[in-house]
Amino acid sequence: MNTVLVTGGCGIIGQHVCSGLLKKENIVIAVDSKAGNYNERKANYSFIEAGPADKTKYAEIFENNQIDAVVNLACTVDNDFTNIVTENEMQISKTFDKFIYRFAFEAGIKKIITISTSQVYKLVDSREPLREDDELKPISNYAIMKLESENEFAKELRTQKNAICCICRVAPVYTKNYYDNLVAKITDPKDGSKFVYGTGQYGFQFCCVHNLVDFILCFVNNADEPKYTGIYNVSDKNLTTASDIIAFMNKYHSLAPVVQKSSLKSSGLANIIRKVSKNKDDKTDYRYLDWSTFLYNNMLDNNKASKITSFRWDIHNTK
Repeated sequence: MNTVLVTGGCGIIGQHVCSGLLKKENIVIAVDSKAGNYNERKANYSFIEAGPADKTKYAEIFENNQIDAVVNLACTVDNDFTNIVTENEMQISKTFDKFIYRFAFEAGIKKIITISTSQVYKLVDSREPLREDDELKPISNYAIMKLESENEFAKELRTQKNAICCICRVAPVYTKNYYDNLVAKITDPKDGSKFVYGTGQYGFQFCCVHNLVDFILCFVNNADEPKYTGIYNVSDKNLTTASDIIAFMNKYHSLAPVVQKSSLKSSGLANIIRKVSKNKDDKTDYRYLDWSTFLYNNMLDNNKASKITSFRWDIHNTK
């Protein structure tokens, strides 16, 4: 039975990760700035209140507990931060990164998973999927923040020969009842109206939270050699189309009328979109509608991660 420390353990992602770890008979210590009731009173679960700036509290956590693995979800949008990532939150994350990895390695912990985002990638012009070694070009504040976190993790990891460590570059997450990231892709940020181009047969890469949980569980339980250390793309197997999002929302939730716009290919909007797709104000918003995603491929290659787990969840069977 492993003892797993989960930072950001009471957020949208964290609560499901903790629940999955508990079902696999792990002891879970959840750390967050405020408690959640999702796993409260479950056997082998404990909660410690500490924010990302509470360096002393984290030092005590590592000193007072025999921890086998760390799942670092703190300073993650949809978990601790909102979709608007400010300069102040970027600094909070940077301060947290300066001590969390060092504390973990000094405590002798050999297995650490940290969450990043697929937004660190530069979108490619071809139809080739984005691979873990592709060019990086973060645009949003969140992507810049998580790439800096990756670099801090890699710096600490260089001194560890036997560590089994993982960076998960995760596509925007969703569940049946958490659909903000999905709806953002069919919402015009100027007036809030819902829209679709043509029949909506163009797609976006997302990650059902339960795919992420499955990957983390398999890594914690089965990755037993340093060769597993590295970067992994974590996402659904296939793109989610705009029409999939509309059908999902109409079936399970409410959706305002959807405006059908002319196809991008026939409307001659490509050049206009290229000019307006990088509005400076949008960079603070993790969910901002990047118009270039309509024109370029943003599909992740998750073959590497698929060797550890099968990605069995998508918008059609999410729970």
